[in-house]
Amino acid sequence: MNNKKLIDSLTAKGITDAAVLDAIGKIPRERFVEQPFRTVEMCYGESPLPIGHNQTISSVYTVALMTQALALDKKHKVLEIGTGSGYQAAVLSLLSASVFTIERIRDLSLKARRIIESLNIHTVTFIIGDGSIGFREYAPYDRVLITACSPDIPLSLFNQLDEGGIMVAPVASNGFQNICVIEKKNGTMFSKEIAPANFVKLIGKNGYEAQTSKRCGF
Repeated sequence: MNNKKLIDSLTAKGITDAAVLDAIGKIPRERFVEQPFRTVEMCYGESPLPIGHNQTISSVYTVALMTQALALDKKHKVLEIGTGSGYQAAVLSLLSASVFTIERIRDLSLKARRIIESLNIHTVTFIIGDGSIGFREYAPYDRVLITACSPDIPLSLFNQLDEGGIMVAPVASNGFQNICVIEKKNGTMFSKEIAPANFVKLIGKNGYEAQTSKRCGF
């Protein structure tokens, strides 16, 4: 898909942040997609795609929507939970000062790092571990992005968000997922839903491993 067609498609769906559109246009998504799915129709389609280990890469629109909701600027320090393919981290790197991305699956983290560094991007720090507990060593963060569905908003991650910061996360409720935008104002959480979602589960101490199957709603 050429850039103009891609940008026009995203704009028609409500992605209007020029910096986000520019970043999406600059990152070669096909580098992050598995070989069988590198056709234009699959790579830039509406559905998440498998990347191995029962994980997925989100659609371009979902990445653009969540990135836009973060309201990033080049001074921001970003914590991403769920490196996955690395595509989202690559997009974030063009819009912020630094990105710290956590992935629990070692093979995915190492592969994402190789791809991102091959694109001459060097502002992303890769961490292998439990993303649901965050990464206190570099907290607080101006922005937090969770790319796996949580049974609720993890307080451990909200606590690592700086005052005035924004967190974007898919959260489960009554068996459905919704992308939520959470702001921290005077230490208080303010949350709103912006779109339905379809993400893999956030696994970890403060994710689904700590919940009962009934609470998961899936």
